[in-house]
Amino acid sequence: MGRISSISKLFLTLAVVAGLSGCGERGLMGTGLFKIGSNRPAPLESFGPQEIYQRAEAELQDGDTEEAIRLFREVERLYPYSDWAKRSLIMSAFALHATRNYEESRVAAQRFIDFYPADDDAAYAQYLVALSYYDQIDQVGRDQGLTFKALQELRTVIERYPDTDYAKSSILKFDLAFDHLAGKEMEIGRFYLKRGHYTAAINRFRVVVEDYQTTTHTAEALHRLVESYLSLGLTDEAQTAAAILGYNFQSTGFYQDSFNLLKGRGLEPEARGSGWLSDVYRQVIRGKWL
Repeated sequence: MGRISSISKLFLTLAVVAGLSGCGERGLMGTGLFKIGSNRPAPLESFGPQEIYQRAEAELQDGDTEEAIRLFREVERLYPYSDWAKRSLIMSAFALHATRNYEESRVAAQRFIDFYPADDDAAYAQYLVALSYYDQIDQVGRDQGLTFKALQELRTVIERYPDTDYAKSSILKFDLAFDHLAGKEMEIGRFYLKRGHYTAAINRFRVVVEDYQTTTHTAEALHRLVESYLSLGLTDEAQTAAAILGYNFQSTGFYQDSFNLLKGRGLEPEARGSGWLSDVYRQVIRGKWL
């Protein structure tokens, strides 16, 4: 199976460090920050990479993330060719992400991938790169460039490290990010619909139906198409959209609302005419969609 990755051992390691810290003189390094004699700070150069690394993990466990990052970086600076420098690099990326310093975390994680592509922690480093974008997707109204970048990097994790837990987590996050993009299209479509810009609204709802049909927004998009087409007097398209909605989402409130709208005009859900919705309807019947 190879060695256990440093990230997998993180909490165990910190627990051990914490236990050592509570004994006597705080493990190898005393109660202060590398102090010798009469509280005089000792230069970091006088300590080995393992000692500095362990101190950094102790600071991380104690909640002083900024100091932990500084010490991890010092390991890299003082002992650049050591195994501890490699460990410090991935831990720096981890700690930087924990402080929401996403850009620097992404740079450190990417550097780890570039330097150690075959290392056990390379999968986690790639996952951190993806998270540096994904964890900034917090509002539908924000620029969706971050969402696209998150999707690209999550896909890299899934394809490059398919048998890892990071791939499993990335699949879940990929679906959520994909849903987020559909939500943005819906938000804009509703905006146009409320203001009577029906053609512009239809264009947005069409994107959801055609490109994001596996998301949670598809049923509403179809219902909003019914509303928009009826407002334009395009009854064939409205009936076809309702027919697709009924085929896939008959138990939803959106279908009932669309059914009532059509019924109020003496219409019913059925595929009529030609066009992009008729193509979608045929795909649905053939079982090639949703």
